[in-house]
Amino acid sequence: MRAAAIDCGTNSIRLLIADVVGDSLTDVARRMEIVRLGEGVDRTGRLAPEAIARTRTALLGYAAEIAELGVTRVRMCATSASRDASNAADFREMVRSVLGVDPEVITGEEEARLSFTGAVRGLAAPAPYLVVDIGGGSTEFVTGDRTVEAAISVDIGCVRMTERHLRSDPPTATEIAAAERDIADAVDAALAAVPGRAAATLVGLAGSVTTVTALALGLPGYAASRIHHARVSQEQVAKVTAELLAATVAQRRALPVMHPGRADVIAAGALILRTVMEHAGASTVVASEHDILDGIAWSLAS
Repeated sequence: MRAAAIDCGTNSIRLLIADVVGDSLTDVARRMEIVRLGEGVDRTGRLAPEAIARTRTALLGYAAEIAELGVTRVRMCATSASRDASNAADFREMVRSVLGVDPEVITGEEEARLSFTGAVRGLAAPAPYLVVDIGGGSTEFVTGDRTVEAAISVDIGCVRMTERHLRSDPPTATEIAAAERDIADAVDAALAAVPGRAAATLVGLAGSVTTVTALALGLPGYAASRIHHARVSQEQVAKVTAELLAATVAQRRALPVMHPGRADVIAAGALILRTVMEHAGASTVVASEHDILDGIAWSLAS
């Protein structure tokens, strides 16, 4: 079966086209566009028309590739921004007209479960796992071995925290302290709900984690094969976080591993990762390039 999985989050929209045979998933294509669908949602409660238009442009390209590559099954999951928006019906109608299927506005718990499934298949690190998926609007915490034991989604994400707190360029000490308090409260609430502190391995997902990992490794450019299942220490993450918070957006954008659409929100994402590691007592984090997209593809196979 050739499946197409689409993940539309607060910051990016991503496509995975994969061949699924038995217990094997083989990539045919992976794509990612920064569309910032959730721009301003934390303040207004609505999806901006410009954000919906940007997402439509990206989806038109994805739809053409899906048709060209002979996909037989498509599933699109829309996450934090489209859950929170009062005009989510406008977004759903746009997707239906472009893609021919309805987007599933999934719960945070379902998002967490799909992310866990995608992340732990093929992972050789010791279980149990704490899988943390840092998105634009929310962060999911999932614990388990090969199956999910507990999951929770909390409303901290790199876009939401940047818009709420880190407004200066670079952010001020007062702004950083406010963000730290907000993030710490949410992380503690999540770790009270799921047994993350008892996990043997912390697994980090999504662009904030993979970009911080690339910076910690000192890579000359973004290389998914070098990042996938790389392990970095709490000290390395803290160092990268401090450097990102001290830098301007222009300075971050100049870093060779940085996607230009992530430069303005990466410091908040790094701050979330650093706080999770500190509060969970994790000395290292394993980065995974496999996440909710892979989980969506596996769900089509089942």
